Amino acid sequence: MIYEDFLSAHSFFLWSTFAIALIMGAVVNKTNFCTMGAVSDWVNMGDTGRMRAWVLAIAVGVLGVMALEAAGMVNVTSTFPPYRQTSLPWLEYVLGGVLFGIGMSLASGCGNKTLIRIGGGNLKSIMVFLVIALIAYFMINPFPGSDQTLYSTLFYPWTNPTAVALSTNQDLGAMLFSDAANGRMIMGGVIGVLMLAWVFKSADFRSSFDNILGGLVVGLVVLTAWYITSNIAVNADGEMMSLQTYVQEWDMYAPADAVKPAAAGPLASQSFTFINPMGQTLGYAASGFERTLLTFGIMALAGVIAGSLLWSLISRSFRIEWFASGRDFVNHLIGAILMGFGGVLAMGCTIGQGITGFSTLALGSILTFVAIVVGSAVTMKVQYFLMMRE
Repeated sequence: MIYEDFLSAHSFFLWSTFAIALIMGAVVNKTNFCTMGAVSDWVNMGDTGRMRAWVLAIAVGVLGVMALEAAGMVNVTSTFPPYRQTSLPWLEYVLGGVLFGIGMSLASGCGNKTLIRIGGGNLKSIMVFLVIALIAYFMINPFPGSDQTLYSTLFYPWTNPTAVALSTNQDLGAMLFSDAANGRMIMGGVIGVLMLAWVFKSADFRSSFDNILGGLVVGLVVLTAWYITSNIAVNADGEMMSLQTYVQEWDMYAPADAVKPAAAGPLASQSFTFINPMGQTLGYAASGFERTLLTFGIMALAGVIAGSLLWSLISRSFRIEWFASGRDFVNHLIGAILMGFGGVLAMGCTIGQGITGFSTLALGSILTFVAIVVGSAVTMKVQYFLMMRE
């Protein structure tokens, strides 16, 4: 996908993101693919159907990245965010994951589910979205008139010193094998096949069209985003340059009247994640919808909401929902706050780390995935205990 000018390449980058996110939103709404629901079904009813759908999506991502990376068709090492970074802030992954797991249980769903609910008419989820966006924005961006962020004030002084500096990238292939390329193929193949074996071991799952469709489509959408964002290039005077590299060399190659994006980092290869992009969306809206601030993440959010809305209208399931009580409002508010902190701290959510990051075999992503599931499961057990007491 080579373009003769940056504007055409950037437009394709953004609109292709919207298109595949639209598919994700429609299919997730149709199949009720829900990571919080997966944990709830498993903990409260012993039903692993939606958990297997989640793991199927991870397996598709892992095996797909393994094959495409081996063929040189994707770049999942220099990414945004940097899943395979050599620094391993394990405490932030674990703490962020637990906070996010608690938060999504209180707020009736993760970041992706929040977007799906908005598309279906759920006004509660709009409040959740706005709170997450506010927290996520100020976790990364300084307060007005200050150089301090929520992260630098509340977390950095005591979480960052625990980070471990690795001699390799933090993906399992690089950490466990001297030849990282072969190691990634071995670990990706083994983990992906074992996941598929567990997923399809269940006869109930094999007979569930929606669970299979949801897992397959979410995994393939994540994989498609990796492929597209890794292969868009601009022909700059005969030199093929990625969007990120082109922006970094903007003054040398860009025409005088061209509009430069606000940052080069968000143009790196990437796939779906939803918490940090909620903060990006807030910044984009506050700027008066300045085009230079448009990112993959913002277009992904818009696409998922639009896809969910489309399916809601087609299936006639669109309905307005509001808080059932003051207690319901407080639970959603606290859950949104925890997801905002946890999602940024852990560098992703149930999709961003649980599928996208996991597909790179990054240890931090795996730690976050486990922490989210534990945080959510424990919260549901406590909720059930309190409900039984009442």
